[in-house]
Amino acid sequence: MHEHAAIHAVIVDLIRHASVEMNVQDVRHLEASQLFLNAGRRVYVSHLPRQSWDDTIATCRSVRSAGYEPIPHIPARLLTDEQAFDELLARMADAGVCETLLLAGDYAQAAGPYHSTSELLRAGGFAKYGFHRVSIAGHPEGHPIVADEALRRAECERVAIAGQCGIAVKFVTQFFFEAAPFMHWVAQLRAQGVRAPVIAGLAGPASLTTLFKFALRCGAGPSIRALGARPNVISKLLGEHGPESVVIALARARASGAGDFDGIHLFSFGGFLRTCRWLHAVGQGRFALKHDSFEVSGA
Repeated sequence: MHEHAAIHAVIVDLIRHASVEMNVQDVRHLEASQLFLNAGRRVYVSHLPRQSWDDTIATCRSVRSAGYEPIPHIPARLLTDEQAFDELLARMADAGVCETLLLAGDYAQAAGPYHSTSELLRAGGFAKYGFHRVSIAGHPEGHPIVADEALRRAECERVAIAGQCGIAVKFVTQFFFEAAPFMHWVAQLRAQGVRAPVIAGLAGPASLTTLFKFALRCGAGPSIRALGARPNVISKLLGEHGPESVVIALARARASGAGDFDGIHLFSFGGFLRTCRWLHAVGQGRFALKHDSFEVSGA
């Protein structure tokens, strides 16, 4: 296959299987999203400040009713005690949830006994309620308050703990804007014997104002600091046209055999329906390749 056609095909495949994130306020867009997303699409439900678990459960029910696979966030530091965690898992299972995204949560103080993803995995409640797979947050660009060495140890630890519990793990990264650091991080994981699937988290179509507004809520401090120091990267990678530049870089890595990752996840930053339109257009192949990006039609 000609290189141009091969890259085009890889992009289409990545986007057709990409997951997408929404928040509880996006429920009103679920019906409209069915024009753009195929049934069975993996839809992550974020946990915003002041959001209740009732909000999360109701949203997961709506996502499941729309024909998608709901994957709610569970920030460990928001759980008040063991009973609250147990009840939450029971309610999520009853709402049709089969997988969750685990993260510590960017909160200075824990509300209860859980401070990390590892502690949630050790608690053993997932198997009790029939959860056999979880997503966990990955930080290829590091973390604002956790040393890289500690992050790498924790990644291996979580995969090992989950394996002991019979739970399959998938890494879903925080959003990033350049492929090279991500690919280096994946190579580090593989060198340490971690074979868990890795999903590249990218910022969906968004204005810079919207990006900065939602970034801190998503715990993307390192990316924001990097962007602030490199405004040329901001305008090149995002602008008003979405993550085309980083997607094409990832596609080239995969097409060359160097891209040992398993898919793409898009953060919508409050623009869920806009991101759905972008996914639909690119998934249908309605884009034209350029040297280091591509132009989407009808998104």
